Amino acid sequence: MAQIQVSNLFLYMLTILIWGTSWYAIKFQLGVVSTDISVAYRFFLAGMVMLCFCKFKRLNLKFKLSDHGFFLIQGFFLFSFNYLLFYQSTSVLTTGLIAVIFTSMLIFNTINSAVFFHSAISGLFFLAAIMGISGICLIFLPELQKLNFDKATTFAVLLAFAGSFSASLGNMASMRSQRHGIPVIQANTWGMIYGSILTCIYSIGQGSDFNFDFSAGYIISLIYLSMFASVIAFWSYLTLLGRIGAGNAAYVTVIFPIVALIISTVFENYQWSLLALAGVVLSLAGNLLLLSGPRTR
Repeated sequence: MAQIQVSNLFLYMLTILIWGTSWYAIKFQLGVVSTDISVAYRFFLAGMVMLCFCKFKRLNLKFKLSDHGFFLIQGFFLFSFNYLLFYQSTSVLTTGLIAVIFTSMLIFNTINSAVFFHSAISGLFFLAAIMGISGICLIFLPELQKLNFDKATTFAVLLAFAGSFSASLGNMASMRSQRHGIPVIQANTWGMIYGSILTCIYSIGQGSDFNFDFSAGYIISLIYLSMFASVIAFWSYLTLLGRIGAGNAAYVTVIFPIVALIISTVFENYQWSLLALAGVVLSLAGNLLLLSGPRTR
């Protein structure tokens, strides 16, 4: 995987398809095992698989202490803290609002890459971003209209935005490692191991029970989320991030909710409306505009 050179379009589509289907898989993780323990299991398994891969391919895993500091930052913000925030907010918010809020990573990545790496970005990107986010808002407008912004909902919204910002900071740590010549696969290996350890520490502090659900749904979804949504999709997305810039890569957060809706149509009898179709068209048009326009410099 680390040795294969693949096109940006392939990486883009791979990330969208895997993360778009992971929304459905996460549902099988809820119930018997607490969410923080499930997150720890997911990234520990992913980290161990990647560690075995690196050992098998004899990839270098020895890095400077300062590099490990950024692996730890990446693990905390991208493979631990953001998931804990999102899982907690999901217990209050609808899927639609979560999808809308997650698109804010487009903005956070753009701002953070400008702050940390002095990245310039074209005006075309902002137009594409507005089109994409507006499209997602149209898709989930019925859910948004039903919201009652009491204290619990408002707090959950803030947690979701914090989760998006946390993920963006993890993206920046990955960009730093890539700019220092560290391959994505090794950085992710250490990041996921650190992330799972940090989540375990949090779970112990919370008094969570380290139990396990031996049902087929939980085990299969855990394997899928670890192997595909973590090992493959994060390698694909972060490689793309290093190639085309943080803002452009983050546009996948606009497109993969559409894939999730298609999955929901098949398995959960989701009913499409004219507004939802208009939102899909608008989001895809923004995506085409982004891919055909100038890249982040």
